[in-house]
Amino acid sequence: MDNSPVILPKTRILGHLAVLSVVVIWATTYISTKILLEAFSPMQILLIRTILGFSFLFLCNPRKMVYKQKGDRLLLAAAGLCGIFLYYYVENTALVFTSASNVGVIVATAPFFILLVVHFVLKEEQLKGQYFLGFLLSMVGISLISYSGQADLKLNPLGDLLAVLGIVVWAFYTTLTRVVSRRGYPTLLATRTMFFYALLGMVVATLIHGELPSPTLMVKPPYLYHLLFLGLIASALCFVLWNFGLKSIGAVKSSFYLYLSPVITIVFSVIVLGEVITTTSAIGTALTLGGLLVSEYKRDRKKVL
Repeated sequence: MDNSPVILPKTRILGHLAVLSVVVIWATTYISTKILLEAFSPMQILLIRTILGFSFLFLCNPRKMVYKQKGDRLLLAAAGLCGIFLYYYVENTALVFTSASNVGVIVATAPFFILLVVHFVLKEEQLKGQYFLGFLLSMVGISLISYSGQADLKLNPLGDLLAVLGIVVWAFYTTLTRVVSRRGYPTLLATRTMFFYALLGMVVATLIHGELPSPTLMVKPPYLYHLLFLGLIASALCFVLWNFGLKSIGAVKSSFYLYLSPVITIVFSVIVLGEVITTTSAIGTALTLGGLLVSEYKRDRKKVL
């Protein structure tokens, strides 16, 4: 029996708009992170933006979370650790070894992994032949992106592999959040709770590494502006909007908006960071997006017929 709440058409439209807004904002965060990596470590960036995000969400809704079911606390904690702690830590680390453009394109493969996790965990989506065909095309595209800029074809794939690992973690976060939304928790309160558990994990990790961020650097332009953007806009606001979108239109439909991510990221990478887009990288990007579109086009066509 499906206990999902009934979603009104107006709410679905708002859900689509929310997810679209989030994807546009998140596609530019790689630029800010790349700039901040000049002065901060991946863990320091993540700790600062999460503290800012949690503080903002707490001010918006300081009400105590009351759990409806016994395992809901663990569910929210797992979602926070996956989507806010592990995903961003892996992504920030990936940006140390690879370009913002590469990460932006790899993030666009999220629908494949989300569909896979939803299929096995929630038993809601079927895996057809076009899924595997599209996945193969996208993986070839990612491989070409990894080779781009390597004149002697000596591949150093660590950054790109970390980016792929981050997307796998994100797929689990998206699925967990979808389950949370079906329990009927307010989006803002649930998101704040996820931030709390993610922050706990980051504090423990920071104490183990012993690398606290420098307050002097934190308030120094342009780092301050990028930290505020990541913490208040890209973290607090965007996670609320993303979780609202998941609740309104579902995990799989939300993830398909990530198709726009590489295009936006590449444009900003060229303009802001001066990154060069090689012919190999362009072909890889085309294959990655082509695989995604082939997979979803055939799947949607069958639904219409």
